[in-house]
Amino acid sequence: MAFELPALPYAHDALSDSGMSKETLEYHHDIHHKAYVDNGNKLIEGTEWADKPVEEIVKGTYQSGAVAQSGIFNNASQHWNHTQFWEMMSPKPVAMPSELESRLKDAFGSVEKFKEDFAAAGAGQFGSGWAWLVVDSDGTLKVTKTENGVNPLCFGQTALLGCDVWEHSYYIDFRNKRPAYLTNFLDKLVNWENVAQRLSNT
Repeated sequence: MAFELPALPYAHDALSDSGMSKETLEYHHDIHHKAYVDNGNKLIEGTEWADKPVEEIVKGTYQSGAVAQSGIFNNASQHWNHTQFWEMMSPKPVAMPSELESRLKDAFGSVEKFKEDFAAAGAGQFGSGWAWLVVDSDGTLKVTKTENGVNPLCFGQTALLGCDVWEHSYYIDFRNKRPAYLTNFLDKLVNWENVAQRLSNT
């Protein structure tokens, strides 16, 4: 089951007014994500993982406690991460559904506190990685952060929202201001209906 680069669910310039430029998406989707797809396909060819779904590859190749993950894991996980990431953003403002708002208030005290925690997780991730809103194995909502390509699949969690904090995600538009990028992501880019749908599927 070869990896395939998904088409963006919007035009490359569709997020420009919301803080993510056409140039960023051309580099991020067309070059970085494509490289994970191409390299991942080369690495799984002829292995036990060649015909497996990407989720199974991620969970099956993750090495808990390892300082560095394998090439298969890195490319499979980053392919999965980015596929989710594109879907989690919208070219036009999306109001937060009431059910999601209620769950966030129950878990964090307020939507504002959730955003603060999420932004802090992303800003506090040393080096490359991701910030996540997840449903944990016990059904609770939590904010987490992961290094490099590690994602919630590795811990039996369901990803509701993820934000890429690798420099290629924000440097063209925000230079070294990662906190500003995260605030902009939460306030202007998130497709809250997509997040709510993921929650309803748990």
